[in-house]
Amino acid sequence: MLTSEFDATNKKISFSSDGYLLNGSLHLPSNDTPPVVIGSHGLFSTSNSPKQIELAKRCNQLGIAFFRFDHRGCGQSDGIFEAVTSLDARCNDLLSAIKIIQKRNDIGNKIGLFGSSMGGAVCISVAFEFHVDSLVTVAAPVLGHTIVEALEKSSVPVVLTTSLARKRRRSDITDKLSSLHHILIFHGDSDELIPSSNALEIYDKAGHPKKLVMQAGGDHRMSNATHQETFVKEAANWFKNCFDGSLH
Repeated sequence: MLTSEFDATNKKISFSSDGYLLNGSLHLPSNDTPPVVIGSHGLFSTSNSPKQIELAKRCNQLGIAFFRFDHRGCGQSDGIFEAVTSLDARCNDLLSAIKIIQKRNDIGNKIGLFGSSMGGAVCISVAFEFHVDSLVTVAAPVLGHTIVEALEKSSVPVVLTTSLARKRRRSDITDKLSSLHHILIFHGDSDELIPSSNALEIYDKAGHPKKLVMQAGGDHRMSNATHQETFVKEAANWFKNCFDGSLH
């Protein structure tokens, strides 16, 4: 798909989550009422992350819509990052995004979620309480202390307040893993922020169908071009196969 064709499918959408105005982009394929994937970006990222954009392009090629949005305090959305960021808040953002997309008459009734880093934890948490047809995570943390340690090791210049650290410690989602299914998990075995043991725990506790792709030498940002290409291809195909009912 040419970039110009992909850009032409971009519909700007604004919606409210707990009183914050959030902004996103819905990319529609040419087919009517397609299934949709909704993305949740990483802690310090935005909806303009290369992974989401490339995955959106590939999904569109396979007849799947893709909605990417900025969580509160990030990108083009309302809120001050340090004051509004928590796992619960981001889960509410994602649930609000799902609800606004479900109301559209140009989207079908099948929904997949994609989450990178903290976005993966958000998607897992939401999938625990809201039925989704497919789930893909990249470098997702499952323990609250893992997120705190990642923050402390991060080179991003952000003020880590006591209250924000306390919110992170409440971000243990291990009790939600056994409810997961139709999940594809990516993680680099050399991830410097989120240990790959998190991916192993997700895979071990999740139900079938499930698949783990452990990328040799892979870092947290998935900076290896080959790893990126593998991710985009396998993730899009996973969504398509789940939506088509090919995976049981």
